[in-house]
Amino acid sequence: MIPYVWPTVFIHVSMSACIRIYIVQALYFAIALLNDVAGSNEVTNKEGPTIRKIKDYLLAAVAFPIAMFVGVTFWSLMAIDRELVFPKALDAFFPSWLNHIMHTNIMMFTVLEMITSFRVYPRRSKGLTGLTIFMGVYLAWTHVIYYNSGQWVYPVLEVLNLWQRIVFFLTLLLFGSLLYLAGEFLNNYIWGEYIHNN
Repeated sequence: MIPYVWPTVFIHVSMSACIRIYIVQALYFAIALLNDVAGSNEVTNKEGPTIRKIKDYLLAAVAFPIAMFVGVTFWSLMAIDRELVFPKALDAFFPSWLNHIMHTNIMMFTVLEMITSFRVYPRRSKGLTGLTIFMGVYLAWTHVIYYNSGQWVYPVLEVLNLWQRIVFFLTLLLFGSLLYLAGEFLNNYIWGEYIHNN
């Protein structure tokens, strides 16, 4: 049962939604480790082991765009009006260095993975489908949390009416898709020579 005390509710509700994103990152890096041990990191377009295909797809379709999405949207909203994403009243419960661990490191480690590890991106339609499904499930989950707790996961949703929320969510979906394309571009920029020569 969620206690109805503002900071406690916010931290509990927010963490229960956000933790899923970090589970995806942990899952990706666990699969990457398994691939390092039992799969293949050969720089080639040829069909590799199944674990390699899963690793490549998960980074391309979910881990990279969501890591960038989390970092960019959090810090952008924080710069515009921190009360919309992380109220100042929570500083006593959640120090700023922890925000950097959760919202900055996630981007840095994913970009480092992109730079240091070759991958074959999936067909764009498959990658964007996976990303859209993930974002849709996450959006549905935020509504389930709101329905059960009466509290939005993100305070910015409190100040938006229904139509503004719809536009906000569609804009975020478009932004997530653009981040997928940015990841595809970055992968081709870094690894394009190997992709086209194999």
